[in-house]
Amino acid sequence: MTRTALAFGSALTTLSLLATPVPADEIASTLSAPETPAFDIQAASVERDGNHLIFGIDVAATAGSDTPEAVGELAGSTVYSYVWPTGLDPSAVGFGAGTGILAFAVTSHPDFDDTPLFDEDGDGDPANDGRIWHSHWVVLTAADECGPARLKVRDIAKGEVVDVPKTWPNLPILMDSPGWHPLFTETSVEVRVPFERSVELAGVSFDGVTAALRVNANAHVPLLCVSAVFDVASGDLSLPGRVE
Repeated sequence: MTRTALAFGSALTTLSLLATPVPADEIASTLSAPETPAFDIQAASVERDGNHLIFGIDVAATAGSDTPEAVGELAGSTVYSYVWPTGLDPSAVGFGAGTGILAFAVTSHPDFDDTPLFDEDGDGDPANDGRIWHSHWVVLTAADECGPARLKVRDIAKGEVVDVPKTWPNLPILMDSPGWHPLFTETSVEVRVPFERSVELAGVSFDGVTAALRVNANAHVPLLCVSAVFDVASGDLSLPGRVE
């Protein structure tokens, strides 16, 4: 895990979303995380079907079986995630242009619910479903204060006026809760995501990551840091995949 985290952090200092990716819609993982089979990436993919992208990650075993331990409050809580960093501009989903790295994520976190428009477990309460795996768009930026991974979900400063999607969950970070449901098998997670027809999807670069994030113990800036990296499909966050 340490080697992967260091490679992840180092890549953030050199990552360019203009780098030429290889012409493939699947990345075979170059690293291994045998101690966490549910997050040990075997392959990451993003396939295009018309104006939809299908995000997929294959793992060694028991996909989605590991969820964080609850701590009883938002501050200091942990988020587990399957993540696809992309070369899409954040404006493609409603954030401001050029605000960071747009990534699609499937997450679980038992201590808070950030999908206020959706009742994932169908019990009539839309505010108690954080542990159930669900999807987000997030805008990622480099952050030395976040430890070895040096990455956070971009904060919204007090009083800052920013563009956010209609399904923004009213948290002070660039995150969207669009409600696209992940599908799990024993060894994979997959999500089908629609886009406006005006968004160019062919040729978009991508990578695959499994990671943990941590909410600031003071629930303050930075609010949500990447705290541990389990695996990176490319090994160096170079976004070598390309949507065909």
